[in-house]
Amino acid sequence: MEIANAVGTTPGAARNARIVEGVGARVIRGPDWKWGKQDGGEGHVGTVRNFESPDEVVVVWDNGTAANYRCSGQYDLRILDSAPTGVKHEGTMCDTCRQQPIFGIRWKCAECGNYDLCSVCYHGDKHQLRHRFYRITTPGSERVCLETRRKTKKIAIRGIFPGARVVRGVDWQWEDQDGGNGRRGKVQEVQDWSAASPRSAAYIVWDNSAKNLYRVGFEGMADLKVVNDAKGQNVYRDHLPCLGEQGPGRSAPPGLKIGDQVNVDLELEIVQSLQHGHGGWTDGMFECLNSIGTVVGIDEDHDIVVAYSSGNRWTFNPAVLTKVATPTNSASFNETPQQQFAVGDVVQICSDMERVKMLQRGHGDWADGMAATLGKVGHVQQIYNDNDLKVEVGNTTWTYNPLAVTKLASKDGTMHATTSGERLSALLKKLFETHVSGDVNEELVKSAANGDAQKPWIKKKVNVNNNEQWKNELGVQLVLGAVA
Repeated sequence: MEIANAVGTTPGAARNARIVEGVGARVIRGPDWKWGKQDGGEGHVGTVRNFESPDEVVVVWDNGTAANYRCSGQYDLRILDSAPTGVKHEGTMCDTCRQQPIFGIRWKCAECGNYDLCSVCYHGDKHQLRHRFYRITTPGSERVCLETRRKTKKIAIRGIFPGARVVRGVDWQWEDQDGGNGRRGKVQEVQDWSAASPRSAAYIVWDNSAKNLYRVGFEGMADLKVVNDAKGQNVYRDHLPCLGEQGPGRSAPPGLKIGDQVNVDLELEIVQSLQHGHGGWTDGMFECLNSIGTVVGIDEDHDIVVAYSSGNRWTFNPAVLTKVATPTNSASFNETPQQQFAVGDVVQICSDMERVKMLQRGHGDWADGMAATLGKVGHVQQIYNDNDLKVEVGNTTWTYNPLAVTKLASKDGTMHATTSGERLSALLKKLFETHVSGDVNEELVKSAANGDAQKPWIKKKVNVNNNEQWKNELGVQLVLGAVA
């Protein structure tokens, strides 16, 4: 590998007008590094400028050196911080600094329920050092379970950090704000160039007393070059992901995400050809031609798993799929739920396990113990700031994405529209499943729950004035609703 030519003030042809996901990530040398001190030394930081190919990436180090590095098969780089790229985990919050959502790498405790850290807090030794964590590089990417931080050594990172002395860099386009080419300034703080690109700029005070903000990672730009670097945060080097392990910073093919509706509108022969190496083609897949399905998964090879109304799921090369525009009022996995919940509401958990698993990403996530709650009725105990619900189901309590539950009745007993009588039946059974009595009115309710509401003797014998403890206001409304 040769050192790349000096990068000019005009971005190279490989960048064009297209911003590649992963561009702008802050990186350090990786496990397969063999390029001496091009980076400035162990722990020195650079910025991903562009991808020459899926196997090769261009990095501009803070010391001004620009070179090409391997990001497939052999990994020359580790991702220190992907927040400048705009990667974010919707629906999450750092439980220490309260950043919401988490930008960059998400660190999820493997031993505590629903506990997340951002990169700054993870490397800052927040939470229990004896606890193992999952590293989640991008939304939907495979979790990687790591050794405890207590057993892992830290290294210091160096580069454009507070206290560093800098001059203008390869992407400088700010005339003589610095006082002229070669004039120096001091880094005061690492800041956000934009709200969608955290930690992608540095605030500089120049020796001529001018002050301003400059790009350090935003869209892969390097407005500055360090002449005397400064120490940044110590980090757990071996816990950082290698650049390229999951493709060039991508968690999914551009334009497709879980919950999207898609169809296959290509000729059969073309589809069959494109499916080679992507799950292949079988006769059962004919149902997919000119039919609309829903994206329910994206595998590690970035192939797309699509579910159809038949209940079948098929894996596709993303090249054969076309995203279908959906009406603005149609529900998708990522939309804000239309239902409004309150503590005490009676809700039913979705019975589709795969759908719930997808919906739980970033909303407390999925645990095997939740399988027993599918299709069951529970009560809302708490509503979190991100609208996630703490629901008691039987003798267990779990956190759910609000899209994974359906409100059956408000805490005051008001009934809500249901899509089938099964939900009403399930609620009635829930109310009386632990109660044993010979009370005739209770037997009427049980009959309603079992689908016998049309029997004429039910209406004659229901006594809405019965004040026994088990027949609360909600119970009365449910009975009247069932027999009406």
